Amino acid sequence: MKTSWTVALAYAALSAVTGAALAAEPEVVVRSTKGEFKDVKERVLMAIENRGLVLNYTARIGAMLERTGRDIGRTRAVYSDAEMLEFCSARLSRDTMEADPRNIAFCPYAIALYALPKEPGRVYVAYRRLGTSASPQSEKSLRAVEKLLADIVAEALK
Repeated sequence: MKTSWTVALAYAALSAVTGAALAAEPEVVVRSTKGEFKDVKERVLMAIENRGLVLNYTARIGAMLERTGRDIGRTRAVYSDAEMLEFCSARLSRDTMEADPRNIAFCPYAIALYALPKEPGRVYVAYRRLGTSASPQSEKSLRAVEKLLADIVAEALK
């Protein structure tokens, strides 16, 4: 029983610290635009391809939630559309992983697109911030990946 309380207290303390950190710097960058989901997705794909990058995978998250929601008795539509586009950059991936092999956790890079049922005609585009690193070389390479993600989103939302 003592171990459970210790774990619970440690978790609560970590949550409080993490919550404060999240308030200072969001871990997810979200932008939005007016338009149709398929059109915004096409613009994001073009921005990725304009950099010589190739889409690895499209996770159809909205469809998965709808399908599995029925299986567990949930009927509320979270999204009207939602997908995660995954891709990679050989150069940036090499730079980040040479700087710190643990940076493998950030690969592949991903940009999420979603539309909400109560906001027709608005599409959100989001990506994860990659955090910080103790190594200056790793920090520099992670910032380069974040810049790539930000530039892709900015180009797509022009």
